Amino acid sequence: MHLALVIDDYLPHSTRVGAKMFHELAIEFISQGHNVTVITPIVGQKAALTQDSIDGVNIWRFNSGPIKDIGKVKRALNETLLSFKAWQAIKNQVKHDSFDGVIYYSPSIFFGGLVAKIKQRCLCPSYLVLRDLFPQWVIDAGMIKQGSLIERYFRLFEHYSYRQADTIGLMSEKNVEVFQQANGQNYPTQILRNWAALKPYELEDNSLSIRGELGLEGKVIYFYGGNIGHAQDMANLMRLAKSMCHYENAHFLFVGQGDEVDLINNLAVEWQLDNFTYLPSVNQDEFKAILANIDVGLFSLSAQHTAHNFPGKLLGYMVQSLPILGSVNEGNDLMDLMNSHNAGFITVNGNDDDFLHNAISLYHDHQLRSSLGVNAYSLLKNEFAVATIAHNVLEALRR
Repeated sequence: MHLALVIDDYLPHSTRVGAKMFHELAIEFISQGHNVTVITPIVGQKAALTQDSIDGVNIWRFNSGPIKDIGKVKRALNETLLSFKAWQAIKNQVKHDSFDGVIYYSPSIFFGGLVAKIKQRCLCPSYLVLRDLFPQWVIDAGMIKQGSLIERYFRLFEHYSYRQADTIGLMSEKNVEVFQQANGQNYPTQILRNWAALKPYELEDNSLSIRGELGLEGKVIYFYGGNIGHAQDMANLMRLAKSMCHYENAHFLFVGQGDEVDLINNLAVEWQLDNFTYLPSVNQDEFKAILANIDVGLFSLSAQHTAHNFPGKLLGYMVQSLPILGSVNEGNDLMDLMNSHNAGFITVNGNDDDFLHNAISLYHDHQLRSSLGVNAYSLLKNEFAVATIAHNVLEALRR
C-alpha cells in the first residue's frame, strides 16, 4: 500500500511527541513493505511545496503560516488555512492511484478538507488518530465559553474532520466512552493506544551527559519533557518541586515549550527553588540522551479535563525503563492501567499529599525505581508497541 500520513508537525524540526510517534509509525509501515508519504506544513519556505525524505519516509512540506507557540487568534487563522494551502500545494502531485489510504492526526482539527480531497481523488479509506478532544479541553479549562461563537466555529471543523474518517482511533476505553457520549454512535471508533518503538537509547561512552552539563551528579532527577501548557497544569508539578526542596539530592528538570513556561520560571523565582532547572526544547536525539540520564519520568494532567488523555511523553519514559510519577483528572483510566501494572505511581490531581508521598518513596529507594521501570517497559511491549499499532491501523483501512 501507498499511505499518506497527515500531521501538522514533523521531523526534523519538531520536538513534539506526536511528530516522533508518526515518524516511528511511518518507519514501521516501510519495514512491512509499504510506501509512505508524510504531508505536513512548514513555516517560511518560499516554494509552495518541497519534497525530501528521512529514514526512507517521503515528506511533502507545504508552506504555512506559524501554528505553534504564537497567539491564539493568529494560530486559529493559520490552522484554518491548513487544508486549503496543503491541497493547493499537492493537488498536481496526487493522481488517482497515488494513495491507498490516508492516516491523519488530530490535533489539528483542520485537516478534514485535505483528507476529503485525497479520498475523493484516490477513492481510498482514511483513519483518524484522535489524540486530543479539542475544543472540549479548552472549554473544560475555561479558556473559551461553551455556546460561544468561537466554540461553534471550532466544532464545525471538528465534526467535519470526524466525518472524513472511516475509522477513528482513540487512546483508551474511557476516551471512547467520552467521545460517544458527546457524538453518539455516529462515527466508527476503536481503541488505538499511543505507541513507541521498543529500542532504548544507549549513551555513547564519550557523550556528555545532562548530569555533567548541569552539575547534577549524584542527584535523583525528576524529569518532565514535552508541552508546558494549560492542559498539563504545570503549577501542580511546581508545587511538588517546592515540597521536595528539603531533599538535598532531589532535582526537577523540565524541558519543553508552551504557554506556561513563564509561569514555571516565575514560580521558581518566587519560591526560590534551587532544585529546579528549565531548558527549552531540544532535538529528538538530545531528548533521548536526556531520558537515558534521569531517574523518574514526570507528568501531569489538568484536573479540569473531562477527556482521558494518555500523554505521549510516557512512552519515552517507558522505553528507557523509567518509573512514572504523575497525576491525572478524576476517573482517568490511565491511573488504573499504570498502577495495576506497577509501572509507577499515579494519583488524582489535587491530592498533593499522595503525590508528594510517592515522590519521596521513589527518592529513597533505588530498587523501587528500578523495579517499577522494568514493569513500565513490559507494559510498553504488551500494549504500546508500534508494530501492533501499525497492524491495527492497516486492518481498519482494509475493512
